[in-house]
Amino acid sequence: MAKKILMLVGEFSEEYEIFVFQQAMEAVGHPVDVVCPDKKAGELIKTSLHDFEGDQTYTEKPGHFFRLNKTFAEVDTGSYDAVYVAGGRGPEYIRIHPRVQSIVREFHQAKKPIFTICHGAQVLIAVDGVVSGKRVAALEYCEPEVRLAGGIYVDVPPDGAISDGNLVSAKGWPGLAAFIRECLKVLGTEIRHA
Repeated sequence: MAKKILMLVGEFSEEYEIFVFQQAMEAVGHPVDVVCPDKKAGELIKTSLHDFEGDQTYTEKPGHFFRLNKTFAEVDTGSYDAVYVAGGRGPEYIRIHPRVQSIVREFHQAKKPIFTICHGAQVLIAVDGVVSGKRVAALEYCEPEVRLAGGIYVDVPPDGAISDGNLVSAKGWPGLAAFIRECLKVLGTEIRHA
């Protein structure tokens, strides 16, 4: 059965974590509505590409534009089966938006699946109790925040992911394949190879 997913993004969210996740979910029949605070369906956001090139931290480059397919103000969490927070730089500012916080709170209270990758954990951390007692993967720079919010930071390999109940998380875009597999398991999606 198809599951409807809400994706929360911001300007300069990680391009791969938007495009790859949406296309993978839609390829197996799960529609994905992508929203950004205070923006409408049809509007564009700028994405960014983060890479690891031997420096002490990641680099950031301009990505492609992404056209939103849902108006943020029209989000009704009751019409979705799961929420996903893409990583990159977007989470650092969308996490303070009151409606973003209430959306995450509503999914948490309804015990619906919550998916997060990279810095997306910052959005979950901004809502009391969402990561408390949960094993959470995120980019290692989020480890202190996960811990201070009562979560258990798990340093998965770059290409890994982790599930804890209805919460699925990963370190960053190199882990998208493992992350998407875990998300599909939580959604109850079964893929069979002939």
